[in-house]
Amino acid sequence: MSHIIEQFLRHWAVAAGARVLLSFPFWGSGLAKLIDFQVAEMAGVGLEPVVAFNVATVIVQLGGSLFIILNRYTWLGAGALGIFTALTIPIVHHFWSMTEEPGRTIAFHTAAEHIGMIGALIVVSILAVGNKR
Repeated sequence: MSHIIEQFLRHWAVAAGARVLLSFPFWGSGLAKLIDFQVAEMAGVGLEPVVAFNVATVIVQLGGSLFIILNRYTWLGAGALGIFTALTIPIVHHFWSMTEEPGRTIAFHTAAEHIGMIGALIVVSILAVGNKR
């Protein structure tokens, strides 16, 4: 049975699908921002100029995702998305300075998920170094 699972996990389509799934939060958000270019999200967290931050976010999210999905310059795409994700914690999900619930708990869990995603981005970069498919 483990041989069948190993074969499945080594298949190029499984690796490609996993890269698409891993990057979904980024390319999904980037496409949403591109299709409906609302800047309220940026203004809501105090980022000025809002249009520039929105454009930069779209570029990082779509560009980083594309590098990961294509398995080319994966380290660059994952690195950009990892830094982007890390920056959202003190800018948006700063649970340590929040006092009201459930916002504080939601921000904590979101920050924890972001830390896990950063780990996954590091893993996909490590795998890309030794596995070009």
